[in-house]
Amino acid sequence: MNAPERSESWRLNEGEEKVDYEPDTKIPNAGNFIIKKEDHTLGNLIRMQLLQDRQVRFAGYLMPHPLENIMRVKVQTNGEVTPMDALSTAIEDLTSEVDNLTQRFAEGVLACKRLQESRQYQ
Repeated sequence: MNAPERSESWRLNEGEEKVDYEPDTKIPNAGNFIIKKEDHTLGNLIRMQLLQDRQVRFAGYLMPHPLENIMRVKVQTNGEVTPMDALSTAIEDLTSEVDNLTQRFAEGVLACKRLQESRQYQ
C-alpha cells in the first residue's frame, strides 16, 4: 500500500519547516507558500480571509496530491503590501476570530448551565 503512516499526515519531521515561501518570478507582487501537514480546512479558511483584504488581488490554494501532505497557497497583492505581510495579517485576523468564537461559545455554555440549574430548583 502506498499510503504513508497516519502520523506522517500531521507530525513534522525533525528539522522540517511548517511553511516555506517562494516569490513568484512571473507575476508581480505574488508569492507561493508551501504549507506542510495541513488540509483543505485551513486552505479554505486562509483563502477566504485573504480575499477579504482589499490589498489582495488573488488568493488560491491547491493540494497537489492526496498522498502528499502539502498545500500550496498563491497570493498576489496590489503592491502596497507583500504577499508575506498579507498572509501574516490574514492569520492574525483568523486567530482573533477563533478566540472570539471560543469566548462566545464558553459564555453560551455557561448561560445554558445557569438556565438548567435555575430550572432544577423551581
